Amino acid sequence: MVAEILAGLKDLVAPGVTLLELDSYAEKETLKRKAKPAFKGYSGFPFSLCCSVNEQVVHGFPSGRVLVSGDIVSLDFGVVYRGFYGDAAITVAVGKVSEQAARLIKVTEESLYQGISLADSSHRLSDISHAVQAHVEAHGFSVVRDFVGHGIGKDLHEGPQIPNFGLPGKGPRLKVGMVLAIEPMINEKGFDVRVLQDGWTAVTCDGGLSAHFEHTVAITDNGPLILSRI
Repeated sequence: MVAEILAGLKDLVAPGVTLLELDSYAEKETLKRKAKPAFKGYSGFPFSLCCSVNEQVVHGFPSGRVLVSGDIVSLDFGVVYRGFYGDAAITVAVGKVSEQAARLIKVTEESLYQGISLADSSHRLSDISHAVQAHVEAHGFSVVRDFVGHGIGKDLHEGPQIPNFGLPGKGPRLKVGMVLAIEPMINEKGFDVRVLQDGWTAVTCDGGLSAHFEHTVAITDNGPLILSRI
C-alpha cells in the first residue's frame, strides 16, 4: 500500500502542485484501501504525509506552498493496516533541477540500497550504517546524525535504532524475522540540522539541500526482502 501510494504521489509531483494536494491524495488513497495513515496524530503530527522541500530534511508540514521547477521534495509516508505498520520515503525532482540536486537524489537512493544489501543474518546492525555512510561521503555529501532508521512492526517506531553512520561490525547481529525501516537522510553540505518553531520540520543549518529515501525491509532466510516496493 505504501509503495503504491508513493508511486501515485511521484506521478503527481509537478510545478504548480501544492503540498496540501499531495497530502490529500495520500490520505484519500489510504482510506480507499481500508487502512489508516500512520503519521496523522502520531505524537500530535497533524498530517498524513511528511513533505520536506529543498533544505527541509524530514517531518515537513504539507501547506499551500506551490512546488516550482528546480525544487526537490522528500515524501515520507506510512500506513497502518490490521495492526501492522509500513513506512517508506522517496525524494522527487520537480521539473528541471540542478545537476547537483539530481546527483544528491541519486547518491541518497544508491546509499539506501547499499545498506539494504547487508540486511541479512551474516551481518551486524552497524554494517548497514557504515555502508550508507561510506557511499555518501565518497561522493562528497554528508549523513544526518540527528535522525535515524528504526525497527517497525506493530508500532511505527520499534527497536533497534539504525543510524546511517558508524563503524562496521558493531551492534546486534541481524536475525531472520527482523523488519527494519532503513532511511538515509543525506545533506548536500554539512550534516547539522535544526528544528523549526513548529516543533517538527527539520532543516539544514547551512541552507544546503537534503534528500531522503526509505524502505521497510524484512530479513529472511534468503536475504533482505523489500516490503515497500510494488
